[in-house]
Amino acid sequence: MALPLPVLVGAGQVTDRPADPRAGLEPLALMEAAARAALADAGPAAALRDAVDTVAVVTNVFHDYLDTASMLAARLGCRPGRRLLSTWGGNTPISLLAHCCDEIAAGRSAIALIAGGEAFHTMRALGKAGIPSPWTPPADTPAPRWGDTRQGTSDLEARHGAREATVTYALVENAYRAARGLSLDAHRAELGAYAARCTRVAAENPHAWFPVARDAAALTAVTPVNRMVAFPYPKRLNAILEVNQGAALLVASEEAARRLGVARSGMVYPRAGVDVAEHWFLTERENYHTLPGLRRAGAALLAAADTSLDAIAHLDLYSCFPIAARLTADMLGLAPDADRPLTVTGGLPWFGGAGNDYATHALAAMRARLLADGGGLGLVHALGWNLTKHALVVLGTTPAPYGWTRVASAPLQARIDARPRPALAPEADGRATVEAYTVVHGRDGGPERGVVIGRLHDQRRFIAELPCDTGLLADLERAEGVGVAGTVRCDRGHNVFAPA
Repeated sequence: MALPLPVLVGAGQVTDRPADPRAGLEPLALMEAAARAALADAGPAAALRDAVDTVAVVTNVFHDYLDTASMLAARLGCRPGRRLLSTWGGNTPISLLAHCCDEIAAGRSAIALIAGGEAFHTMRALGKAGIPSPWTPPADTPAPRWGDTRQGTSDLEARHGAREATVTYALVENAYRAARGLSLDAHRAELGAYAARCTRVAAENPHAWFPVARDAAALTAVTPVNRMVAFPYPKRLNAILEVNQGAALLVASEEAARRLGVARSGMVYPRAGVDVAEHWFLTERENYHTLPGLRRAGAALLAAADTSLDAIAHLDLYSCFPIAARLTADMLGLAPDADRPLTVTGGLPWFGGAGNDYATHALAAMRARLLADGGGLGLVHALGWNLTKHALVVLGTTPAPYGWTRVASAPLQARIDARPRPALAPEADGRATVEAYTVVHGRDGGPERGVVIGRLHDQRRFIAELPCDTGLLADLERAEGVGVAGTVRCDRGHNVFAPA
């Protein structure tokens, strides 16, 4: 007997731009509007709403309602038997989709709604005006969290200034450049070309926060409106969180969808999905120019979907910072400087970085692209923390010959966890060499501090900050800093690296 086929039958997106940002919709209202749009997109909205048995919500970063799935279900007027609220991580929309597909294929669910939304644009406007938030208060009792609850940064990393994503992704970007032997100028040109391609996609997306095509120079040149944030990323290469955006997906069994009157022309079939994590903390990684977990997971995903990367017509690779999509492409087998578009959505710095929820928009955009093309396959990737948690899915307008396939995560993760980790020197002292670095700038545009990951002469890894010397920090933006030798000293638990 054939297993039930999961199918993506509806999608809704909301981008809220009120004339007065203080009047914007709260996240729960954005989710409700997106969910209603997804139900309407599928066709018989009332019948589908009444048949929803699972409501899964991507947790809010900036205003956590604590039991958002129950609140959304109440607003929609549906009575799902199951409610899921994710943990943090940009990977969670795809992970939730794969979980719902598992439940449908196992016969434990028939129709599931996935939703998320953020309104940080309005939240900041209210805060700047000193206006108390009029939003729905959190629930009295927090709901259990679905997913991995571990924090993404170690105490050692945070203590040395590597807590924010703006810092950690810049560290990896610089290491990746050096590993490939690119000059700073060639690297800047590659970043600009990649980002310009993304902005052209965002410019055609009616839901984008910045629907503006820009050339490479406008994206990479440091100017008063495009200040450096953390070298090598000026502002326009960073995920923009100050948005009001929401998205929702409706996934059902093919039998339930047809029974309830969903048109075949609106169906997109998830074919295969996979989740994997790299070594959890950044300082545990083998190196900073590969992602062994993602590489293995990508190969397993394509095998499970019975396809190849060449047969994938459309990609959306998570793009909070340029390193994410380009390194992902590399691990999947694409050249990082290839002209092939790596997004159908526009990317977080240009479409909008709606907290953990960008990938819900990416899945909605991929569904629309596949339906418009009338065929072909799409692959969507998302990640969480510091290039740590990965989720990928392959979709098509026709079902796979063997139905939905979930790559078994336990044996895959066991292989990744067994890979070597460098010995760590929490309190480092002695001769050392830079492995990755970045220079962090203040809001006035000037360099304020630097962060280094490196190796001691005995190959133990350390993390350290740089001396607050503006000349030294500026030098590291003019010439390659990876491979620079020097000394590291520890003072009361705080490592400081000084180039020789």
